Amino acid sequence: MIDLYTAATPNGWKASVTLEEMGLPYQVIALDLMKGEQKTPDFLAINPNGRIPAIVDHDEEGFAVFESGAIMLYLAEKTGRLCPTDARGRSQVIQWLMFQMGGVGPMMGQANVFFRYMPEKIQVAIDRYQNESKRLLSVLDGRLKEHEYLAGDYSIADIANWCWARTHEWSGVDISDLPHLQRWLKQLRARPAVDRGVKVPGDLDPASVLAAAKTMVQR
Repeated sequence: MIDLYTAATPNGWKASVTLEEMGLPYQVIALDLMKGEQKTPDFLAINPNGRIPAIVDHDEEGFAVFESGAIMLYLAEKTGRLCPTDARGRSQVIQWLMFQMGGVGPMMGQANVFFRYMPEKIQVAIDRYQNESKRLLSVLDGRLKEHEYLAGDYSIADIANWCWARTHEWSGVDISDLPHLQRWLKQLRARPAVDRGVKVPGDLDPASVLAAAKTMVQR
């Protein structure tokens, strides 16, 4: 059994969608970010960085894994699914996973902060992060023009990028001119495991999500 510590965020969904796709049994432990539950000593013992998601694998003597991309790789290696084992295929998946972790996630996250949450609207910062987010989503669109998925077969690279790209409207980024990205977003959303994964830890109303995000920015 795996314990999943999570909240309703793109990084949280990366872990829950992966678990659902792999059919692994897991228990959800939802952390209330507004109450700072991710900063408690008990959770910091699992993830010293105080962020979600994190997992504890009780099949491996309570082994803890933090950082969403590391969780995805760990689960792929544990099950032998959603990531090739040959060096070239594995490298392609990791490249697109790193693309999300180093680019798409951080840039869209900053776009969210300056576009949605900051009380003072700093237009140069909004433009900077929205434009870079659009550029990165355009890179995905270009890749998907020639490929059904990002790295050969459907993989953790698709899950990672999809969990962020699907939130483009929240970042204020228009993708109406990115048809291949739109096709891929719809294709993955239709997968039953993906549908289950993005409902973990539960459907939250927009006001609650916004309030939680504002609290995080203030910290």
